[in-house]
Amino acid sequence: MSKLDVTVEHTREEAGGRYWATLDPDHEAEMTYRWVSEGVMSIDHTLTPPKYEGRGVALQLVEASIKDAREQGFTIIPRCPYVAVQFRRHPEWGDLLAR
Repeated sequence: MSKLDVTVEHTREEAGGRYWATLDPDHEAEMTYRWVSEGVMSIDHTLTPPKYEGRGVALQLVEASIKDAREQGFTIIPRCPYVAVQFRRHPEWGDLLAR
């Protein structure tokens, strides 16, 4: 399957938020997070509908959070297994891992 480029949206609230992308009128992908302390985001869940899996959608959600972390100066705890795998695959993100 070919990569599907999506427009990633971000909704942020005081306790947490989500990155999401509309895939078609009936489907969206999302990655949810919560703030565990000042400047520390815990990414807890990523969901891509089965018919869109393997097309790079979830990675684009993670990349949006990485971009925001670099621009806004926060770190990330990758509690979601998918996000944890992506951090292992991208050692250049290591400076954004919450210690």
